[in-house]
Amino acid sequence: MLRLIVPTTRLHTSWLDARAEFAGAHQDGAGLTPEDEVDTPEGFATWVDRLLRRGDTTLPPEEGRVHATHRWIVEGETYLGAIDLRHTLNDFLLEAGGHIGYSIRPTARRRGLATWALAQALPLARELGIDRVLLTCDPDNAPSARTIRANGGVLEDVRETSIGTKSRYWITL
Repeated sequence: MLRLIVPTTRLHTSWLDARAEFAGAHQDGAGLTPEDEVDTPEGFATWVDRLLRRGDTTLPPEEGRVHATHRWIVEGETYLGAIDLRHTLNDFLLEAGGHIGYSIRPTARRRGLATWALAQALPLARELGIDRVLLTCDPDNAPSARTIRANGGVLEDVRETSIGTKSRYWITL
C-alpha cells in the first residue's frame, strides 16, 4: 500500500538503494545537497533532521531557502521517491523551481506514483493557505508534464531560467 510519510531514519538502507539507482543524477524534491553526508547512519540522521526542521515555521528557514514540507513515497518499508512542498516562493522558485518538486526512483517509474504523490500533496498546500501552486519541469520531460496536467496543471509559459528552459504550470486549489 502506498503512503506519503514524514522522512525517517528507519528507511536508510532502502533510501541508499534508491539513491544508487539515480546514479548521481539530481533527485528533485529530495532536499539533498552535495554537502550532505548520508552514507553513515549518523550523517543520514542529521540530514533527515534537517528535512524535518525545514518544515518547522517556528524556526527561521536556512539561508536562501523557504520553509518546505518534505514527504517520502513508500510502499511497505521500501522508499520509492520524494516530494517537497515549498511554503512560499522566493525569486528563484517563482522563476524556475516552483512550490513542489518530486522524483521517483528509476525502478518504480511508470506506475503513476508521481501523479498519486502530487495529488496527496495538494491538500497539504491548501492547509498552508496556498491557493495556487506553481510546478515546473523541463520541456522535454513528458512524464512530469503529464503528472502535472493530470492534477489540474495549466501551462503558463515556457521560459529560459537560471537553470535552463522550464515549462511553468499552475494548479488552482
